[in-house]
Amino acid sequence: MTGRRSCFFTRPFLSKAATLIGAATATAVGASLLTGCGSLPGASGGSREPVTVMTWAPEGTAATNMPGMPAMAQAYARWANANGGLAGHELKVITCNERNSTVGAAKCAKQAVRQGAIAVVGSYSQHGRAFMAPLEVAGVPFLGGYGASDEEFASPLSYPVNGGQTALLAGNGRQLSRDCDRVSLVRPDTVAGDDLPTLLGSGLAEGDRKPPTDILAAEDANDYTAQARQALTSAGAFDAYGNGKGCVTAVLGDRTETFFDSFRRVESEAARKVGVASVLGSVGQPLIDRTGGKDGPFEGAYITGWYPVASDPRWDPMLDVIREHAFADNRIDPADPGVQTTWIAYTVLSAVLESLAQSGGDDDKDSVSASDVVGALNRSEGVETGGLTPTLSWRLEHMLATRDFPRIVNREVTFQVVRRGRLVSVQEGFVNVGNTLVQAPSAG
Repeated sequence: MTGRRSCFFTRPFLSKAATLIGAATATAVGASLLTGCGSLPGASGGSREPVTVMTWAPEGTAATNMPGMPAMAQAYARWANANGGLAGHELKVITCNERNSTVGAAKCAKQAVRQGAIAVVGSYSQHGRAFMAPLEVAGVPFLGGYGASDEEFASPLSYPVNGGQTALLAGNGRQLSRDCDRVSLVRPDTVAGDDLPTLLGSGLAEGDRKPPTDILAAEDANDYTAQARQALTSAGAFDAYGNGKGCVTAVLGDRTETFFDSFRRVESEAARKVGVASVLGSVGQPLIDRTGGKDGPFEGAYITGWYPVASDPRWDPMLDVIREHAFADNRIDPADPGVQTTWIAYTVLSAVLESLAQSGGDDDKDSVSASDVVGALNRSEGVETGGLTPTLSWRLEHMLATRDFPRIVNREVTFQVVRRGRLVSVQEGFVNVGNTLVQAPSAG
């Protein structure tokens, strides 16, 4: 397979780049600018010690499930190993069902440590407090999580590849501020959901809009009629002549479909029409297709995402891997942002291992440790992901100037809309929401 391009740039290392976790202190080794951009797995040649990583996600639960993420990780490993491994290392992927619980998240993290994982890669969990502590104690980096917990943007051992729900909500506010006079937000009644109204409101404020009406909902309900009525009333209550445009945005993961089922019934009964919106991960192309496409409830919906639309040719290398190595695994949907995040995270891992192989010489890096990965990530001036994200670097100078989310290094989102049943880009390129995040009131 050809076409995948990833680069890992470093500058000569002049001093020890210590993280805040002593166990993960980076080794001061010389590293030169790499010019082998776009090399395939195994390009460094030679047979080195296998490397083990873990990918976890919730599966078979009553709330949000992400089975495509571990499935994508396994497909990536089959592809990489069929091409000589990553920088000559056989890639071993272990997976874990996080079960959408603090106990499950902690168990997965401890299993990763116990089985010698050098990193947790491309995973999903809302329970950052439960999984980051065991990883920090062992010095194991968390590379490219979904961005569903605050700890992913605060821990010195977390290396996010997107801006998480944080950036999506800020971006959704920016997107809605163009057309919506008033906005209702329906979001989970969880710790992870508590920041969402502030973030959405920060985006709305940039268009001189008022903060959204905050409507809490159970994450695993089977009916949202009460919340739908409240959302419609708040978004549509203008003057006696109905002037103004109201919008309702819902961010409920797998239950977003259930909410909009309730909402459309309530909207029909009230004979009132408002705009609808969401973020990728709660609404995506598979859901749009399943609910009627251009004749379904999401036609015209405003959607904010992290990455280019699924039809963008920049995803072609991932599609090739899925076709060749995922066989008939229907857990993997290439339009799923979880699957896409896992692909990007493993792209970064490949670049990390390649940089270690080249900086350490042909014989010095037969084995790779978690601290090696942390040191390489801390030294990196940038990792290219084939245009799917901006160049990623977790050096201090690239951190976000905000207390709550300092490790957001990718502040860019995409504005999309559903037209004729397909998600399409509203505008070319990415939208940087870094300033929106900086201006958002602190959660503390």
